[in-house]
Amino acid sequence: MCRNIKPLFNFDPPATDAEIHDAALQFVRKLSGTNKPSKRNEQAFEAAVASIAACARELLDTLETSQPPRDREEVAARARAKSALRFAS
Repeated sequence: MCRNIKPLFNFDPPATDAEIHDAALQFVRKLSGTNKPSKRNEQAFEAAVASIAACARELLDTLETSQPPRDREEVAARARAKSALRFAS
């Protein structure tokens, strides 16, 4: 599951709140071992996602780099090419 969490720092345009939420959701799913919590645990699950998303946003907003921002389309194209090569058998 965590392989689905992509780096979100130093992109142009910057990571959106939706992307950060999705990464936080994947992280909580991995930790809890479930994709969908029971009704009994739903509130704790959602609170954890919100808390982790807030921490991730704070981290991304405070990180600094001297590197130029990466182009999202270029990174996605490289990932698609790598995947195509890997599964071309």
